[in-house]
Amino acid sequence: MSSANTIAHDGTPVHADHSKVAPGEIAIGVVIGRASEYFDFFVFGIAAVLVFPAVFFPFESRLGGMLLSFVVFSLAFVARPIGTALFMGMQRRWSRGTKLTGALFLLGTATAGMAFLPGYDVLGGRAIALLAIFRFLQGIALGGSWDGLPSLLALNAPAQKRGWYAMLGQLGAPIGFMLASGLFLYLHANLSNEDFIDWGWRYPFFVAFAINVVALFARLRLVVTEEYTKLMEERELEPIGIIEMLRAHGSNLFLGAFAALASYALFHLVTVFPLSWIVLGTTQSVNQVLAVQMVGAVVGIFGTIASGFIADRIGRRTTLGLLACLIGIFSLFAPWLLGGGRAAQDAFILVGFALLGLSYGQAAGAVTSNFSSRFRYTGAALTSDLAWLIGAAFAPLVALGLSSKFGLGAVSLYLLSGAACTLLALRVNRVLASRD
Repeated sequence: MSSANTIAHDGTPVHADHSKVAPGEIAIGVVIGRASEYFDFFVFGIAAVLVFPAVFFPFESRLGGMLLSFVVFSLAFVARPIGTALFMGMQRRWSRGTKLTGALFLLGTATAGMAFLPGYDVLGGRAIALLAIFRFLQGIALGGSWDGLPSLLALNAPAQKRGWYAMLGQLGAPIGFMLASGLFLYLHANLSNEDFIDWGWRYPFFVAFAINVVALFARLRLVVTEEYTKLMEERELEPIGIIEMLRAHGSNLFLGAFAALASYALFHLVTVFPLSWIVLGTTQSVNQVLAVQMVGAVVGIFGTIASGFIADRIGRRTTLGLLACLIGIFSLFAPWLLGGGRAAQDAFILVGFALLGLSYGQAAGAVTSNFSSRFRYTGAALTSDLAWLIGAAFAPLVALGLSSKFGLGAVSLYLLSGAACTLLALRVNRVLASRD
């Protein structure tokens, strides 16, 4: 095939080599990779509610144990930007394949390490310290596992279908949560509580390691190909030093993070937090909540898919703004729904997942298009890291801590603040774009 360039209707250069790596092939790698990463994280999130208070924090009340578990939960999001910086350096020195292999090996090792970890009754405080270290390493690894596939997919998607291709990578979140919830539901429903706390909870962590191995080979099969490498080079998608990145596009990093804040604030408030609140209140059984959340994940999958159609009609940024308004409205009903009976709590989960799918489906890349080509690879990774850190890292801890003390109105305020930040960031971005 000739390597000569042609010119598209919009004036951008198009390389003949592009046809060798079709957007659909890239999309498969994106979905597999993201689903495996989210599965790891949701396994930890669910265990932080159902297992860790009893295994690692038995000296605290159940509420206190959950709050301490959520502190450990947040460490991975603190570590993500560090992991991105470290592994970007590794890629500059060696290769993209080396970086991805190292990151996913670290992610799988840290996750499996938790499965072998004795509880507080055996190791005392050292068990908590090791759990925190493994969780921090999970975050380092997740930051390092950025492969650039979503950016490449966005740049090579047809102009009229960019919203559709943008949502494909986001599908990994509800898929990963559905698998994690289903596995915990099966184990919890078929084991006694003693067996589940003693050894049953460890199996999802072993499964996470196996899934990572499969995902690694699926992604390496694409990432290390000559065609993929050429395509990355053509699009100037390369690892940039963090200092250079901040100097050139520091404002875009924070704009991108805050533009998606409503989605990220909602993320853990419909996945991890409802499980903790309902379990503490004993208004439903654990199995009932997990079953509803599995259904919610399916709703989230359909919502994510629908976001692609909507964004291609009205634009990704308009979609984010509209959903931020709907999330703000939803937040006003959160205290009444979560504080109600089973039907109201189920409605909170299902409606929340629908809004999450519609908004999170377009949360990636709505503002990262502001980055010039050379900075987009690193910029997209750091924007995602900051959005997770600011919007989602402490959401379960803050929501449960404040709600237990001041009532569920704290959940409303948290979601409203996220919606307001999204609308403000989108407005600032629009003003800056009009000036340019």
